[in-house]
Amino acid sequence: MTFMGSHASLTMLWIYIALLIAGGLMGYIRAKSAISLVSSVIFGAALALCALGVIRPFYVADVLVGLLLLIFGVRFIKGKKFMPSGLMLALSIVMLVALLFVH
Repeated sequence: MTFMGSHASLTMLWIYIALLIAGGLMGYIRAKSAISLVSSVIFGAALALCALGVIRPFYVADVLVGLLLLIFGVRFIKGKKFMPSGLMLALSIVMLVALLFVH
């Protein structure tokens, strides 16, 4: 395994990536938001490359998740709706904590 962190944080990262891409797909299907789909695939691919050890150092994943946390935070504040931005904000917080403190 090329990942420098724990097995738990790696598993959590793959789950986060799957939820991120699924959310972008749902945004595209429900609201015809191509930007949701494209941005989720781009961020998901970059995080997958971090998880696989292709993008190094691994703290790049911390930066990417932190950026997503900011994006979802702003969207949540503007829209005041839990779905989808509030959920992804909460998941991003959990993921960033896991990346920073578990590995």
